[in-house]
Amino acid sequence: MPVSPECDVDGPAVTEQQAEALVEGICFKTGPPRSVGVEVEWLVHRKRAPHDSVGREDLEAAHADLRTLALTSGLSVEPGGQVELSSRPAPSLAQCVSEVSADLAAVRTALGEHGLALAGMGVDPWQPPRRFLRERRYDAMEACLDRTGPAGRTLMCTSASVQVCLDAGREEPGVMGFARRWWLAHHLGAVLVAAFANSPMAEGRSTGWLSTRQLMWTELDPGRAGGPSLAHDPRRAWVRRVLDAPVMCVRRDGPWEVPDGVSFRDWTRSRTMRPPTRADLDYHISTLFPPVRPRGHLELRMIDAQPGDDGWLVPLAVVTALFDDPGAAAIVHRAVQPLVERAAGAPAPHNPLWTDAARRGLADPQLKRAAVTCFAAALDALPRLGASTRVMDAVAAHADRYVRRGRCPADDVLDRQRDRGTSVRRRARR
Repeated sequence: MPVSPECDVDGPAVTEQQAEALVEGICFKTGPPRSVGVEVEWLVHRKRAPHDSVGREDLEAAHADLRTLALTSGLSVEPGGQVELSSRPAPSLAQCVSEVSADLAAVRTALGEHGLALAGMGVDPWQPPRRFLRERRYDAMEACLDRTGPAGRTLMCTSASVQVCLDAGREEPGVMGFARRWWLAHHLGAVLVAAFANSPMAEGRSTGWLSTRQLMWTELDPGRAGGPSLAHDPRRAWVRRVLDAPVMCVRRDGPWEVPDGVSFRDWTRSRTMRPPTRADLDYHISTLFPPVRPRGHLELRMIDAQPGDDGWLVPLAVVTALFDDPGAAAIVHRAVQPLVERAAGAPAPHNPLWTDAARRGLADPQLKRAAVTCFAAALDALPRLGASTRVMDAVAAHADRYVRRGRCPADDVLDRQRDRGTSVRRRARR
């Protein structure tokens, strides 16, 4: 859950109308789709005892070494000590995969010297939320998110994801138009939740959901974690979402103020805390966590972190193929059409379609049919995008192991947990 770094809040105050114009001007930067990027988050576990917690001193020493690495990607540490690599925008899928793979290899080696390893899971199955970073922005975030229950702390401290970033698309209508890609992201998003669900446990117990991470997003305030209505022009809908969303914090010297129920629109009108600036608007946008976030480009945020060394590149490759290959984009648009009615006209992720995807994964027959079609279209398109054999094999393996069988990585986690329980019971009877 990255938040913009602390920054200078000086500058002229923005009015409500100026804020609307600024958001509308930056949310979708249109043009032919050319770039792709990925933000890969990982939990950090002990190599030999992944169930055991990692102490603060061990994490601090490991993070200090990571910061000395010469990486192409941006490296950041999340509130619970998770590690995130943010690729630079790449002109091709192949280059994105190559650069991030090299950086991940360096990070794994550095962590290994401390007896630590990266773990690809949407929510830590064993550890309770524990905040590692003590900074004012995370103090404010914790205070704000605690108002809606414990989900915020879980997302801050024990969750991880694969976030795929794509160009917004062309201004004009059509399969590559930004409005259609925006619509597609919100409906394909449910399929991605189901196909890559990988967080069925928390604090040692099954939660009853295959993507507990997605469940946690639905438990937050829809004004902060929900998408806008798709019934309106995407730019105007996002402008309304931003200005009507609650302000998480007001930065100042000393502890930051955490207002309750004050939207950014309210702030521009009342200016009671202090007049908001352009920097405040930028910061406010960074504290909104919808499943699809327009930041000039499209940031798809709904995918759980994936297991294995190459698990992360499967959602990256599938999403890129389905959005940036015109033939695949047309196929997937038709494939998700039957799902639209199940959303009941409510914004993601707070609607029945996304709830079913998070709870049941591809055991849901309709989501499975859509996923099978989408993976087939992606596999057909990837050679046209110059994908390597490694990428093709990883996508095909995920399709064979999970999608065609109506399973997801979370099912493997639950199978292993059941096997452990069976073994324990057998030993107890001896």
